[in-house]
Amino acid sequence: MLTKRIIPCLDIKDGRTVKGVNFVELRDAGDPVELAKIYSDEGADELVFLDITATVDKRKTLAELVTQVAKAINIPFTVGGGISTVEDVKVLLNAGADKISINSAAVKNPQIIDEMAAEFGSQCIVVAIDTRDVDGTDYVHTHGGRKPTLLQTQSWAKEVADRGAGEILLTSMDHDGTKAGFANEILAEISSALSIPVIASGGAGNMAHFRDVFTFGKADAALAASIFHFKEIPIPELKGYLEEEGIPIRKQ
Repeated sequence: MLTKRIIPCLDIKDGRTVKGVNFVELRDAGDPVELAKIYSDEGADELVFLDITATVDKRKTLAELVTQVAKAINIPFTVGGGISTVEDVKVLLNAGADKISINSAAVKNPQIIDEMAAEFGSQCIVVAIDTRDVDGTDYVHTHGGRKPTLLQTQSWAKEVADRGAGEILLTSMDHDGTKAGFANEILAEISSALSIPVIASGGAGNMAHFRDVFTFGKADAALAASIFHFKEIPIPELKGYLEEEGIPIRKQ
């Protein structure tokens, strides 16, 4: 059985790590390069960096940050935020990123998934999906979860997989920052329907939530931010707990 992955997520704003609840009320959580090194040393399996203020003029700054991170750690990392072209991907992979994550750009122009997968290989392309329950149906949202679309989450997940995405990063906007547990029902539904890995995001609050997302939620990886940034759950302890619970995890 493949080992389950633990992935700290660093939301980057103006070169600093920040964290909010439901994508608002941001507070500073430290230097991203220092945090990346700590997580790498502690046994995180991968890292995700999301530049939440990404704009065209800041792309160079993000590439510089990626280079610094790549020098500091020895685990794979994914970079997202404002990526919309093949050229954007090329810049970040050349700077040292292992994978890139796209979200709004994929919704706006689904063909870009095919183009990026063809150019760089599916293993480099993560499609992030922000989902929200609207009257009992899960819909894709863009722009940090603020803008609803008419795309149903499950059918969009299938489409991005068919177009060549290597992984899906599924964030439940209803759960994000609440620490009440992951959205295991929709995660299990999507994981069971697709052959590509699904990363769960949104709602981690205690160690049992990670056990549940790997068992009930059938997720391949679980991503969290504040509980790691603010030292609420140390990664070595989390991995020890999961091992005791019979979850296959990668040891350091």
